Amino acid sequence: MTESKVHTHIDDDQYYWFTINRPDKRNAIDYDVMNELMSSLKQVSENPAIRAFIITGSGNQSFCSGGDLSVFHALHTKEEAYSMLSKMGGILYDLMTLPVPTVALINGTAIGGGCEIASACDQRWALNHAKLGFVQGKLGITTGWGGASMLMEKVPHASAIKMLSSAKTYTASEAVELGFIQKVVPFFEPQSLKEEISVSSSVLRSYKKIFISRWEQTALKERMLAEIEQCSVLWEQDEHHDAVKAFLESKKK
Repeated sequence: MTESKVHTHIDDDQYYWFTINRPDKRNAIDYDVMNELMSSLKQVSENPAIRAFIITGSGNQSFCSGGDLSVFHALHTKEEAYSMLSKMGGILYDLMTLPVPTVALINGTAIGGGCEIASACDQRWALNHAKLGFVQGKLGITTGWGGASMLMEKVPHASAIKMLSSAKTYTASEAVELGFIQKVVPFFEPQSLKEEISVSSSVLRSYKKIFISRWEQTALKERMLAEIEQCSVLWEQDEHHDAVKAFLESKKK
């Protein structure tokens, strides 16, 4: 029997837990995971009892390594890339504007699209050994799921530029200094997290509406789509395809 690529459950306190379960692929995103995330976000948005949405990765090595290059490397043209990128970008916009607080529990490495997913969340907690970075530049592309636009809503301008333009991988403590990570812990304790989201569900949703209203007024969705369009242009260039090919070849050695 093939194991599910995601695990989901709602605990007794009405917190929705979404776990990417592809540890052998460093919890990379493929179309199946996309569809599962889209379905889960719809469930949360339609269930007024849910207090918060928490996303993490299976195991203790990877939160998410972004898009599954072994799958998406088959996309060659700008149009092919845009179809995939805009789909995930739309899902992350839904995550960003979910009517409840959202938390990324970064249990290991979060690179590329993994950082874009984390950027869509309201809070980011990380384990001590976690490392993270917007490494897309090393593959000849920009953030492809709207991550730069979301990042600029979450950290100071200087931090966003530094993280994006360096394509560097940071330690969890370095990410705290940049304002990207809110808390670093030796292990995740659900009760500690819940103490940070302790007011009533109606209050939580009312506060979230304030942020969503601002993002709507500043055309966040349109900014994300423009960002995705730019990435799709770079996607079809030889620089990107050569970089991905070299990366995949290195993994075979």
